[in-house]
Amino acid sequence: MLILPLVDMKILSPAISRLARLRHWNIDQWKNDPFAAQREVLQDLVTHAQNTEFGRKYQFNEIFNIRTFKQTVPIQEYDDIKPYIQRLMDGEQNLLWNTPVTWFAKSSGTTSDKSKFIPVTEESLEDCHYQAAKDVLTMYYNYNPDSDLLTGKGLVIGGSHQVSHLNDDTHYGDLSAVLLQNAPFWGQWLRTPELSIALLDEWETKIENLAQSTIIENVTSISGVPTWTLVLIKRILEITGKSTLTEVWPNLELYIHGGVSFTPYREQFKKLIGKDIRYLEMYNASEGFFAAQDSPDEDGMLLFLQHGIFYEFMPVEEYGKADPVTIGLKDVEIGKNYALVISTNGGLWRYLIGDTIQFTSLYPFRIKVSGRIKHFMNAFGEEVIVDNTDKAIAIACEKTGAIVNDYTAAPVYFSDNSNGAHEWLIEFDKAPQNIHQFAYELDCALKTFNSDYEAKRHKDIALRMPQIHALQKGVFCAWLKSKGKLGGQHKVPRLSNDRKYIDEIMGFVF
Repeated sequence: MLILPLVDMKILSPAISRLARLRHWNIDQWKNDPFAAQREVLQDLVTHAQNTEFGRKYQFNEIFNIRTFKQTVPIQEYDDIKPYIQRLMDGEQNLLWNTPVTWFAKSSGTTSDKSKFIPVTEESLEDCHYQAAKDVLTMYYNYNPDSDLLTGKGLVIGGSHQVSHLNDDTHYGDLSAVLLQNAPFWGQWLRTPELSIALLDEWETKIENLAQSTIIENVTSISGVPTWTLVLIKRILEITGKSTLTEVWPNLELYIHGGVSFTPYREQFKKLIGKDIRYLEMYNASEGFFAAQDSPDEDGMLLFLQHGIFYEFMPVEEYGKADPVTIGLKDVEIGKNYALVISTNGGLWRYLIGDTIQFTSLYPFRIKVSGRIKHFMNAFGEEVIVDNTDKAIAIACEKTGAIVNDYTAAPVYFSDNSNGAHEWLIEFDKAPQNIHQFAYELDCALKTFNSDYEAKRHKDIALRMPQIHALQKGVFCAWLKSKGKLGGQHKVPRLSNDRKYIDEIMGFVF
């Protein structure tokens, strides 16, 4: 979620535009000298944490270069740092970072029923999340100097904003809650809905209240996960009797999205909004604000390099090895899949967050999120990732006139009577006239994007045609609700290499 410093508006918007353009030089500095920026970030992180328990254990006081850092500190996953986090939540300090940790972002991961609690420090708020939000505003105004974005309100469809208290000094909530609770008071002026609605946990009620309360506002931007944004838009159109969102909010100019690929949803948004608006992708997670779109003409998001995060990139084939290799910015390649490894001013050290990314450009370094380490299908050596399937779904929709709300897929294993296949559960907003034609177009597109899939599909030797089931509307929501994951940033896992999720979801078909 994007929390921007907002002020009063028609008078000050031109001044903000000028200030945003003036401060663009700061972005240019680290964009034009990325390696120096990253070296500086790592040295700053190690210096801050050298007297923490973690820093003493790995002798941070003797680390003076990237090579030594990588040789000394092992790759960490959540289970590796969980004991430190539990102690932090119990009130101990100076374990992972040298300033007090009093906030934790409760993650909403899709691969586990268990929540993760990510420490959030004052430095990670100010120098990462809020600084990155300012940079997003700067980059937007740089390309849209005449924008009226800040003359209206920003509709934020965040997660549950409830804050829970571990004790008098320590709190947790989802990232939206942490950002809102720590934002300056003037940061609330031009956001909607009001906090009493934002605090609602129950999503059916929340969507209804969001719709009823915001139709009277002058909304100029929307930010949220595409699936829930679409639900809200459709409800607003039902209430107002309007055909497009432009009739409700004529000054709407920007949709900010992230978390899942926007590719399958673009045409649906265009139709429902009713006019061309601007779209901006961000990569903001509990662990940090990593990247955002800096140019509407470029594929990918600009990687934020001076925001308290040091990056390493693990080729995905290294995942699971005893001593996995990671590389730095100098050695990355366009189009290759890397697992993201981060060290942060929130006290995460060589932390594998689980996302995979691809570089879309070098100098400047732009990335796109390609999937999750554990969200893929490779039961037959096909190595299909979410980026492949999102693009293929979009092409199949274009070819058949279908509109997809959500989907998931998993392997069908070899049996005595048949070879393997991929089984797809798809919830259509508009179903294709011929589901077999849709499957054919999906299959052809996947062959285009993935040569391993194409090889396994050759003459049906390893893989048969995809098996597609069109689900009734509401099945995915019912499954998410059963998991306590309805709403916010919670998502249906796109791909799985086993049948756990797909078999569970089929149990909700009615």
